[in-house]
Amino acid sequence: MNDAEQVLLHGYPMQEVPFSREEFRGRLERIRKVMARESVDMLYLTSPEAICYVSGYGSAWYQAEGYLPWSGVAVHVDHDDFIFFEAGGHIALVRCYTVADDVRLYGGPQDADTAFAFVAGELASSGWTGGTVGLEMGSYRPNRRVSERCQAALEAKGCTVVDGTEIVREVRGYKSPAEMACVEKAARIADIGLEAARETLREGITELELWGEVTAAMTRAGGENQAIPMLVTSGVKAVTGHGLASRKQIAAGEVVFLDVCGVFNRYHVDQARSFSIGEPHSDALERINLSAGVYKAIEEILRPNLPVRELNDTIVRYYKEVGIYENRGWIGGYELGIAFPPDWVGDFHYDADTLHDDDQVFAPGRVVNHESQFYLPHLEGYSILIDTMAFTETQARWLGRVQHELIVA
Repeated sequence: MNDAEQVLLHGYPMQEVPFSREEFRGRLERIRKVMARESVDMLYLTSPEAICYVSGYGSAWYQAEGYLPWSGVAVHVDHDDFIFFEAGGHIALVRCYTVADDVRLYGGPQDADTAFAFVAGELASSGWTGGTVGLEMGSYRPNRRVSERCQAALEAKGCTVVDGTEIVREVRGYKSPAEMACVEKAARIADIGLEAARETLREGITELELWGEVTAAMTRAGGENQAIPMLVTSGVKAVTGHGLASRKQIAAGEVVFLDVCGVFNRYHVDQARSFSIGEPHSDALERINLSAGVYKAIEEILRPNLPVRELNDTIVRYYKEVGIYENRGWIGGYELGIAFPPDWVGDFHYDADTLHDDDQVFAPGRVVNHESQFYLPHLEGYSILIDTMAFTETQARWLGRVQHELIVA
């Protein structure tokens, strides 16, 4: 037996699975209930978030471009286990990060037709083909050119293929108590990042230097890489919105926008604040702090099953009462949870300009942020304040502990 065979057969790293098997079984049961409701016999999951949710799996590379995407998870409505598909060279990764008991390894060429013929053949041998199969057509992984080959292989086995994107998204939109514990830890990591920014910010520091110091502080606290690069922009550059940190030096009096996500076991909590080195123009300071006041207005109505329409009405009314509504950027929020690059924005979202159904509520288990974005006077830039709220059976509250008002270093 050569070294490669020894490693692949006997390489068992210490498991790094973030939840108990009972937690994963509960997730599978909830997914199967939605599958039954939607008349889907089998799901073949390919998005990193869905694979992680079902199995615990996480990887640094998901073959999004230029290479065959290997990993996938099959869930059947009538079976209480799942089948995990992966390339043979990643077997140690599966052992380390998943609770998978049934693993099928592909060792063939990097050819989509051959690979998905293997997947479809394994599913057929298990009696899982012939019915309605849902694919995550709304996921970027695999791209449509590849997913067409997957669909064709399943159809060749007698399957009727439908879009099953929303099934797992619906289920994982409501966090269990174990998931909420991860969310709480992620929130504390985000707080540490913001405090590190307060301590680090000084005249002449570059945006990238600030980015590095904040990242280091969150990493020391147990944080993981964010699904979207941390945003650090200063002065009028902040109006770029999603501009990347650069070698630009931060000047005294400039408003600095910092958007961090604390990440723990891939669960994200979004926090953004506005900073400055010395106070900016008094008009800009006033607008930022008026924008910050919305979080207290929301806190007064926060409760489990809060209607989305009531939240929107409260937000708009507050902004209009303090006289800043006409200078708004985007006002709204979205679901947060498990995320991998390139995005942490979840499926559910709301905003001040969208009419929501009267029965649409923030049900227990939801984790959702609110973004308060406003253009600043005198070309001072742009202020984006973000905090994340968590809804449980008994309470609803903001997760951030750092002040929303302008932080002056």
